[in-house]
Amino acid sequence: MSDYAEKSPLSRIVFISIPDHLDRTIGDFRVDPGKPLPVEKPENREDWKMSELSWEMIIAGMLRVLAHDPDHEHADYYRDFVRAARPSIVDDLTETAILKARNRDFDLAEEIFKALRGLLPDDPRTLMNLALVYEQRADAYEGIGNDELSTHYTGLAFETYKELFSEEEILPEAHLNGGFFFLKQRNYEKARFHLDSYLKVGADEEKRNEIRRIIKEIDSQNLLDTLFKEAYDFIRMGKEEEGIVKINRFLESYPKVWNAWFLLGWGHRRLQRYSEAKTAFLKALELGPEQPDTLNELAICYMELGDISESRKRLTRALALEPENVKIISNFGILALKEGREEEAASYFKTVLEFEPDDPIARRYLEKIAQH
Repeated sequence: MSDYAEKSPLSRIVFISIPDHLDRTIGDFRVDPGKPLPVEKPENREDWKMSELSWEMIIAGMLRVLAHDPDHEHADYYRDFVRAARPSIVDDLTETAILKARNRDFDLAEEIFKALRGLLPDDPRTLMNLALVYEQRADAYEGIGNDELSTHYTGLAFETYKELFSEEEILPEAHLNGGFFFLKQRNYEKARFHLDSYLKVGADEEKRNEIRRIIKEIDSQNLLDTLFKEAYDFIRMGKEEEGIVKINRFLESYPKVWNAWFLLGWGHRRLQRYSEAKTAFLKALELGPEQPDTLNELAICYMELGDISESRKRLTRALALEPENVKIISNFGILALKEGREEEAASYFKTVLEFEPDDPIARRYLEKIAQH
């Protein structure tokens, strides 16, 4: 019996040798007594005994090894073993992982998709699903104001998409998902490339029409302009003053680009220049669509400027567009506190924690309310 080093993702894996006389088959697959089998020991069980060994523990061990050591010397054997023992395992695990991600159990969803990637290294769908989980994690951390982890998982999503696009077979859905990922990062050059690639191979006409609209907006609003990209990068990295200079230069040439006005407002709001930010966000709404992010940012400005009624109006509209956006719900809580309605505020913060149990802002405000 051998063991991986402690504190690694494989720390609960031990390898066992089965007796030579055990010669059994699973369908057309023959168990090889000469190859050690990985076993995942029960968590927090130091007294685990070999008499408790089950095939499920062996399959779990194989999936764990494939997830974190896909180049293991017996990886191909483990892949054949798992698929023979559980013919429906790919569909079952995929369904489970998608459900876990939907319920924000991202750790387990990520682990399952990594296992599926190890099990099916040539299937691009598992890699695409893993990229989507990283995106969801990044969005979740952004929603609770954890910029460090949001950036970390955005980076993992980027690297996963990069790997996905280096594959020999690129699924139409990969171009679609990647295009919208880069669009969210305001990397309009990559977004346009992949969305246009979907137009060439994708079949969903509703999505194709939406993509045509987006590409038209990118082209008509000059979003590929270097100044625009530099402005976004500066503001995102905390260099708001440099970003504001860049986006103002962009607006001198393209004054009707609503995205640029949003960036200008975002930069000013981060510097707590709420009056300037309010003006920019109002201009963005005048020129462009009613986006939840724009409405939420504008509501913050009104709140900080003391216009509670207008702030509530903008938050209400934003929440109607995105009912589960924790940033908007949290701001409703802060607004209620400013009006002295602590019970109502607490209910908003409790709702935030239902969506994001680790949200530090909601927890901090609830603790303050409890002290009163």
